[in-house]
Amino acid sequence: MKTKHTAGFTLVEIMIVVAIIGLLAAIAIPNFVKARENAQLNSIFNNLRIIEGAKDQWALENKRGTGEAISDLSAISDYIKGGNVKPVVGETYDATKIGTPSTAKLPATVKLGTFVGGSLISSE
Repeated sequence: MKTKHTAGFTLVEIMIVVAIIGLLAAIAIPNFVKARENAQLNSIFNNLRIIEGAKDQWALENKRGTGEAISDLSAISDYIKGGNVKPVVGETYDATKIGTPSTAKLPATVKLGTFVGGSLISSE
């Protein structure tokens, strides 16, 4: 007598594969979210660095010293590649005075690392 064998996976095998995929996703997704937040934070700090460089160039070219006020970013737009910095998460930048670190104000709904809303100050 011949026995009939059908090819295929059992329910247990499929459940084990699904469980393994779920476990890998549970490990990977928080790491992806953290990496994204770190990239956004680094982009904001890079924009602040670019603004600081533009402020220094503007001050040198216009013979201005420490403490001179800059009206807004349009005053130094000639010294920024592309004419402006692009917001990453909807933040606004304040150029402040020459010699004073620029700031980025995050929207209240944004949480990046330890920063929730509020201001970021460039590291000098």
